[in-house]
Amino acid sequence: MPETLLGQHAAALRLFGERVREVAEDHWGAPTPCAEWTVRDLVGHVTGEQLWIPPLLAEGRTVADVGDALSGDPLGTDPVAAWDRAAAAALEAFAEPGALERTVALSYGPTRGSAYCSELTTDCVVHTWDLARAIGADERLPDALVEFALKEVMPYADTLADGGMFAPPLEFPAGANAQTRLLALVGRRG
Repeated sequence: MPETLLGQHAAALRLFGERVREVAEDHWGAPTPCAEWTVRDLVGHVTGEQLWIPPLLAEGRTVADVGDALSGDPLGTDPVAAWDRAAAAALEAFAEPGALERTVALSYGPTRGSAYCSELTTDCVVHTWDLARAIGADERLPDALVEFALKEVMPYADTLADGGMFAPPLEFPAGANAQTRLLALVGRRG
């Protein structure tokens, strides 16, 4: 498993893409662990997050500059192809020289490119589990990605639900493995 931030991001996108390819036609309308989201909504959310990366990071635009250009259904008639395009563009934007050191104008304020990448990597890891659970696929996440996401989430786990990103944290048993702890911190039971 890659040790660098870019490697972790690439691994998370690859894993999510593998799960997207496992979605059967009758799964797209199925519920997910994310309240009120279907499988299509979930994949659309993660795809949409990747679509924001090039204009915000590579082009230096603000959320206001982008406006509603990325609103609507990002999946169209071919969700797998839409995911592949969005993931490739996100990887390319973060791989540009100096991208991780840039300041990105996010909706909640200026953020370093590396922090933005970490946040989106974590989001992708958690939503990979959500997607796997929704479609009945393998829910085991790679240890390195779980450890990465756990380190990212732990400092602000109590406030994640405030921003609407995740459900309130749940209690987990002493001695729980890393994946169980991560999922509990983002309001999920593994």
